[in-house]
Amino acid sequence: MRRRFKDAVISILALSVLLLMLMSVDPRLRDQIATTVNTPPTSTIRTVTHQVQDVSKAVVGAAEDHSLANAPMVIFGVAATVLVVFMLRT
Repeated sequence: MRRRFKDAVISILALSVLLLMLMSVDPRLRDQIATTVNTPPTSTIRTVTHQVQDVSKAVVGAAEDHSLANAPMVIFGVAATVLVVFMLRT
């Protein structure tokens, strides 16, 4: 139980760091998240689903743009992340 909780917290933190890094680089993503956060809450599920889809599309678009522009760095970052994960697992 304790290990699952720690793994969940680490995963959430890793995704948060990734999102913050993408926000710092891509102004479109920053604007999309700012409008989502600043929009007053509504009671319909459709609006929430639409907002989640918009943010997801912005994140994927920003990741694609920056991964294509910086392909060697992306490959290095993925390889480094995999190696760090394997080092921490043993």
